[in-house]
Amino acid sequence: MLEYFALFLVFFVFLTIFYGIIVIHDIPYEIAHKRNHPHQDAIHVAGWVSLFTLHTIWPFLWIWATLYKPGIGWGMSSSSRSDTTTFELQQLKQEMAQLKAQINENKKG
Repeated sequence: MLEYFALFLVFFVFLTIFYGIIVIHDIPYEIAHKRNHPHQDAIHVAGWVSLFTLHTIWPFLWIWATLYKPGIGWGMSSSSRSDTTTFELQQLKQEMAQLKAQINENKKG
């Protein structure tokens, strides 16, 4: 009886590890799907490829999936940087308006 229990335990552990690996490989895809990532299909396929490469590319898939945030995008720029860019754009528009006014005055005069 103990041998049958040991055999059952071996099969149970093997199946649990097998399905556990399959579930783990799908985590980046689940993150991408939850965030409505534009490359979620590519992440899913790359996750399956990572099964055959012994999960060597899996950490990169995790990073790829978590970089994208809905509403923000890739998150590569900071808000303070965009504020300074907007301020510089306003300054350039004012200077452009002044230069146009000076050109119009020179044409008239």
